[in-house]
Amino acid sequence: MATNLTLAPLLAAWAGSARCQAAARPVPYRDSIPPTLVTFEMVPVPGGTVTLDSPAGPRVVAVGPFWIGKTEVTWDEYDVWVYRLDVAAGAPGGPDSADATARPSRPYGAPDRGFGHQGYPALAMTYPAARAYCAWLSARTGRHYGLPTDAQWTRALELGLGTDTTLSAERRDALAWHAGNAAHKAHAVASKRADALGVYDLLGNVAEWVTVPDGPPVVRGGSWADPAARVGPRARAAQTSAWNETDPQFPKSRWWLADAPFVGFRIVLLTP
Repeated sequence: MATNLTLAPLLAAWAGSARCQAAARPVPYRDSIPPTLVTFEMVPVPGGTVTLDSPAGPRVVAVGPFWIGKTEVTWDEYDVWVYRLDVAAGAPGGPDSADATARPSRPYGAPDRGFGHQGYPALAMTYPAARAYCAWLSARTGRHYGLPTDAQWTRALELGLGTDTTLSAERRDALAWHAGNAAHKAHAVASKRADALGVYDLLGNVAEWVTVPDGPPVVRGGSWADPAARVGPRARAAQTSAWNETDPQFPKSRWWLADAPFVGFRIVLLTP
């Protein structure tokens, strides 16, 4: 009995500590873009290590914990930035402003290419445009958002796929829009199955911009325009001149890719 009385305070302290640790675990959250009603969701990704290909051979990279967008950035979110919907009409920098130095020029034609708009992934933006959006979103929300690094994107995908590293044809079809099932178009986000992390469309739909610390940016995961065999964990592509070949502007647009409707992006939270 004496032993039980001695252990009781320790057990109580341990239980309290366990509750504190559980409360401190990162959890999914929803953020909004002031002053609009547009929201987006973020999912926590535990830290770890990933192995990345490089010209010098495979290298192991440590990745700290972070949050990643539950879906690709949608037009609902991107429109707020492009069309200055966060600024009142008539105000400096508002929707009727001619100043286009900090935000994209209005795109020619329908930016969604007729695929769909509300709830669909924003697409055909350049890497600098995706980064500029993240900087604007950070200023609006007070959180440090950015594009995922190659290592962060890989970490999220590996945890999302779990033990199914072979990515069977059946599971690829369940998770990803590709040329074999997409009917030549992008689709609404989260219209395929979520992965083990609760994240949608890391593979397929639109290929996603990531930052490569020691090289040019690339898009990862493959897209609705790629054959099924090219949509998977190793899918990556760097921008080529063909992605903006028919842009009528001179010089070419710094914001839009006239011939890359298969390109999009998602965000990560860099600092809580």
